[in-house]
Amino acid sequence: MSDAGHDRVEYAYAVLREDSVPPERVRADLTGVAGAPVRLVSGPPGAQLAAAVSAVPAADFQEGALRRHLEDLEWLESVARAHHTVIEELSAAATVLPLRLATVYLDEARVRDVLGDCGAMFTACLDRLDGHLEWGVKIYVEDDPAGAAASAAPAGDLSPGRAYLRARGVQRHAREDAHRNARRAEQRVAAIGRELAADHARHRVQQGELAGDAGENVVNDAYLVARDRAESFRVRVQDAAAGLTGVRVDITGPWAPYSFAAVPEGAPS
Repeated sequence: MSDAGHDRVEYAYAVLREDSVPPERVRADLTGVAGAPVRLVSGPPGAQLAAAVSAVPAADFQEGALRRHLEDLEWLESVARAHHTVIEELSAAATVLPLRLATVYLDEARVRDVLGDCGAMFTACLDRLDGHLEWGVKIYVEDDPAGAAASAAPAGDLSPGRAYLRARGVQRHAREDAHRNARRAEQRVAAIGRELAADHARHRVQQGELAGDAGENVVNDAYLVARDRAESFRVRVQDAAAGLTGVRVDITGPWAPYSFAAVPEGAPS
């Protein structure tokens, strides 16, 4: 993106239907990236679309600077948090189409052009998402080898070496059982999704620090669920691990439909 003659560019958070968000939702104290106020930019006449944007320093979003910033975890976390906050605030009042992190346009005129050029696609996406929100479902194999070993029968007269090998065997079998149970839980959740969800997205499982101390993340999925089916979906998914040892199912949401927001690849900026 060239920013010649511009010291500010427009950071775009989401596309929504024009007039779908009450004015009080875009309140004076709603700020986004770099603490900049959020406002709505309407598309060209007839598009009936708007974009939520903030004016941010152009120097931070030039190609080279942005590439460096994306390696700065503190900066990236700050931008992602602000991006998420704005989208969640708007999605509480209207159907929104979240845009990719760090989507920027040269000025308001360019935002309007994109809303016009991509209007049919944006409208189709909003129609598909209307009345739906995203729910996250994670399945974990709980990391409890000590508990598995403690459940083993007494070692009796076994030597320390044999007792150790026996305990390790118990742990291994318990973990194998837990993975089998996780697959059963996954099948249960998938069946619930087929019945109640409009769409399903699979994400890479979380590892290392992202997984925390929750155990081994073996499923990291998202479901697009209509508002009037949400409570049934939530309750049934929460119960998907019933009777399955060594497995936990976590459900989070509702969220704006990030996983189902298909936007034009290479949309002009």
